[in-house]
Amino acid sequence: MTDLKIAKKAQLKPISQIAQNFGIDPEDIDMYGKYKAKIPIAKIKRSQVKKSNLILVSAISPTPAGEGKTTISIGLSEALNQLKKKTTVVLREPSLGPVFGIKGGATGGGYAQVLPLEDINLHFTGDFSAIEKAHNLLAAVIDNNIQSKTNSLGLDPRTITWKRVIDMNDRALRRIIVGLGGTTSGIPRETGFDITAASEIMAILCIANDLSDLKERLGNIFIGYTFSKEPIYARDLKVAGAMATLLRHAIKPNLVQTLEGNPAIIHGGPFANIAQGTNSVIGTLMGMSYSDYTVTEAGFGFDLGAEKFFDIKCQSAGISPKAVVLTTTIRALKYHGGASLKELEQPNVNALRKGLPNLEKHLENIVKFNVTPIIAINKFKTDTKEEIELIKDLARVRNIRVAVANVWAKGGAGAIKLAEHVIEVAESNTDSFSPLYGWNMPVEKKIETIAKRIYGAEHVDYNSKAKLHLKRIKELGLDKLPVCIAKTQKSLSDNPKLLGRPKDFIITVREIEIASGAGFLIPITGDIMRMPGLPAHPASEGIDISDSGEISGLF
Repeated sequence: MTDLKIAKKAQLKPISQIAQNFGIDPEDIDMYGKYKAKIPIAKIKRSQVKKSNLILVSAISPTPAGEGKTTISIGLSEALNQLKKKTTVVLREPSLGPVFGIKGGATGGGYAQVLPLEDINLHFTGDFSAIEKAHNLLAAVIDNNIQSKTNSLGLDPRTITWKRVIDMNDRALRRIIVGLGGTTSGIPRETGFDITAASEIMAILCIANDLSDLKERLGNIFIGYTFSKEPIYARDLKVAGAMATLLRHAIKPNLVQTLEGNPAIIHGGPFANIAQGTNSVIGTLMGMSYSDYTVTEAGFGFDLGAEKFFDIKCQSAGISPKAVVLTTTIRALKYHGGASLKELEQPNVNALRKGLPNLEKHLENIVKFNVTPIIAINKFKTDTKEEIELIKDLARVRNIRVAVANVWAKGGAGAIKLAEHVIEVAESNTDSFSPLYGWNMPVEKKIETIAKRIYGAEHVDYNSKAKLHLKRIKELGLDKLPVCIAKTQKSLSDNPKLLGRPKDFIITVREIEIASGAGFLIPITGDIMRMPGLPAHPASEGIDISDSGEISGLF
């Protein structure tokens, strides 16, 4: 059956029952219908967080064939629950951009899903909408201040860095002119749109510890300069309180359930190629407050989401994972080994062998953070025994645990061996992760450390705009912030065509955006865009709703 048909056959439990099983009185949750709820931040138990075993699920470099990182995360959490370890899976919220674009939904697959599928993929509890509104309120206040004669800060429109956002892939909005139509319609200037997942408001929501921290970070957003070269922040526009008010419900994590009726928390949705790529700190802490094991995932490959998870989120939140499950598929490795997309279901040991260096590089990167890796082979029915054994041979040579996970077909029962590996590693772990770099290092050194040690680059090059931005960052005293590199997810390099494990390449930084509210800098490399476009045949072409309200085509 399709993912949608499997989801529709599931007998959902009332969310009040899920809350009770999670450990929270149903009277304390905010209900969003029968099967969704929000949990008040006050329910986080800091004293319990350190007792929970945090497990990160990551993956090799993504391919069009898909790796199933979210599916593995959900399946692993089901398996741990079957082994009597109270476990919660904590994930990001789907963006409508991929849902209507090329990727489709993001709630797992087969018998490893989070539910209700349609609601989670379409609007959910309104968090993305609230983030959009808060972001665009600041944009409106900025333009109003430029227009104002009595409340002007003297903002120089040419220096304003704040764009608008929309939760849709819309390349036509990347660069626009606003303020046309005469003196009552504003001051004409060039600006643009980013996708909501790339909004600094999204980043702030996902890095904040509580409402007070959220409000302070909103005030710290850098806007631009006055004509006299003085920096302007959101707090100068007296808008942080109103923005926080719009986010008062969005900051609360969302409680739903897995296909097997276990608790799941879904909160925040930054992409990993253009943002920090992990769910909210609050969502993770909530899961850890009530669970023996908390399984979470970081977007795209380990070089993107997981690096940011460790160097930004873990350092900021003071959390430390006990293990990393590295998801791979035989199909994806064959693609990295030169096989075409049409050939991936055919046995091809030679292509698989050529693709293994990509897996090896990500394994090497995990160890650099002083964390133990475990390989999860996400099984497809076309995988051969010989191909599976080739990956197991690599694991044996490197003394790395490996398990075949058949969670799409079997749910938690298909990940029991993987869960046993996770338990053994977590319960014998006495170390804390080591960050890759110190935040006090110069910005160029932080970028170079990631580019050389994680990506495998030979050198980092900066164009003239990026060099100007480096100077500006130092003048503003923001050079001690960590870096959140925007880079293609398709390659370890900044060139999406360089598959496998490229070497001797140069990373080119073309500009560096300031996210002082979120607390990091965003070096933008290669041709990466913070507003994606739709493919020639977007997924929206296949999505429909019947007269009776039945949705089809989400997967």
